[in-house]
Amino acid sequence: MRSAKDFFAPLAVGAPAPLREVPARPSRMIHFFDPSNEKMAAKVPAMIGTVDVLLGNLEDAVKADNKERARHGLVEIARASDFGDSTQLWARVNSLDSPWVLDDLTTLVTEIGDRLDVIMVPKVQGPEDIHYVDRLLAQLEARARVQRPILIHAILETARGVANVEEIAGASPRMQGISLGPADLAADRRMKTTRVGGGHPGYVVRQDPVGGDIEGPRASYQQDLWHYTIARMVDACAMHGIFPYYGPFGDIRDVVACEDQFRNAFLLGCVGAWSLHPVQIAIAKAVFSPSAADVAHARRVRDAMGDGTGAVMLDGKMEDDASLKQCLVILALAEQLAAGDPELAARYAVAAEGAA
Repeated sequence: MRSAKDFFAPLAVGAPAPLREVPARPSRMIHFFDPSNEKMAAKVPAMIGTVDVLLGNLEDAVKADNKERARHGLVEIARASDFGDSTQLWARVNSLDSPWVLDDLTTLVTEIGDRLDVIMVPKVQGPEDIHYVDRLLAQLEARARVQRPILIHAILETARGVANVEEIAGASPRMQGISLGPADLAADRRMKTTRVGGGHPGYVVRQDPVGGDIEGPRASYQQDLWHYTIARMVDACAMHGIFPYYGPFGDIRDVVACEDQFRNAFLLGCVGAWSLHPVQIAIAKAVFSPSAADVAHARRVRDAMGDGTGAVMLDGKMEDDASLKQCLVILALAEQLAAGDPELAARYAVAAEGAA
């Protein structure tokens, strides 16, 4: 058993001290790019400052004979680019049972560890996977004299991972967040869908027969395949002070359904989603930024509640301390996003407010 007093001690001599709180930086969209694709890599410099997170993908979307090229391509991009404070640089390494992951971690940490914010680990099965990466990162950080700890982001892609999500979320001070990986998870669960994220037209609830007429018209409503998993992931992340994300939405053309899926995740508590194509960046930015109406309402509730106790009536609705807590979440997010986005600051009236 490990003593709680040692939880925030470095796991290797010379490694940086673990963080006691995960930085709450905007991460509405995690935009994936393939560093082995020259055309895609050439667009990265222009995207810095326009997206919250740029993620160099070394895993599934990269063919086996391109793995090494992708790894070194990401190193070159990181060295040649100034990401500043507005855009984070993440990397998704190969799975822990693959022949490439050790070289991924060794190369990235020793060569660009001072520029890398987060390492995304696929197919995390349990806390033991995080413990392994945690110790290895500490050893490599010490070797490379990295001054700040590189954080870990886990992907839920297996039934076992979902069953262990609470333990995964609390496995290390490095844990930054968790993403839902719906495609691999569907396969592991033997779900009967071949879609990458999103719903399925066969997963419905149907209205009871009207007047007992089974053959008569009956409304049906498509359900969300991922509601249970997202809710469980959100709870685990909230319990441990880290951040939950929706993963990929594979139908690039269906921007309406993509927006719906992202909004469902946002309303359940997710802070962002993956974007696989530039068209999804704008969707994620719009969905994971609270609306101006919600911010204005939250401010009204806060101002009306005074010391936060009791209850008030606004527009015919009761608002109490629970309402205030919800509103403070919205206001804190609005202030954070507006700090780096003058357009949002104007929309939220943050400058006039002074502090949301």
